[in-house]
Amino acid sequence: MSPDRQWLPGIVSGLLLLSLLGCSNEPDTGPVKVHFDRDICTRCRMVLSDPRFVAEVRWFPEGKRSKIAKFDDIGCATLWLQEQPFRDDPRVEIWVADYRTYRWIDARKAHYVKLNNSPMEYGLGAQSDPAPDALDFEQAKAQIREIERKFNVHGQQLKQRLEEMARKRALRQQADTQ
Repeated sequence: MSPDRQWLPGIVSGLLLLSLLGCSNEPDTGPVKVHFDRDICTRCRMVLSDPRFVAEVRWFPEGKRSKIAKFDDIGCATLWLQEQPFRDDPRVEIWVADYRTYRWIDARKAHYVKLNNSPMEYGLGAQSDPAPDALDFEQAKAQIREIERKFNVHGQQLKQRLEEMARKRALRQQADTQ
């Protein structure tokens, strides 16, 4: 290669790297698209299938791109978030679908109406406009915690699954060392 063209591979590699870094389809803020019947709930591992109740939490790890967790119900989202070290970070975004329009709304500004069912039986549907007897975000979280405390069905199932996974992992590690 002639001396005046030695820089060409470096420039091509640099441009390729820059294009790959800039090709992320995911925004740095706001909700992302849910792939129904493929995405799973971060907390309970149920497949997201009902667009009326999905929720997302976006958090911002130090020095990294933001991350998204997807949920099948606002109950799973708020219960999961209360166990995270970043739960009080004011940058954390919580999004929930309006159960009537399926449009994303800020979960902290949503109005929650009691419904007969929801994927995890917390019984709340979010909507963007006020309604008689609707709960605000803090009231909705209190109701979710009360339902979880009363029935704790989902928490027990999740705990059992996690304990079983830990037991299997320990058995595999033990087998690997023998």
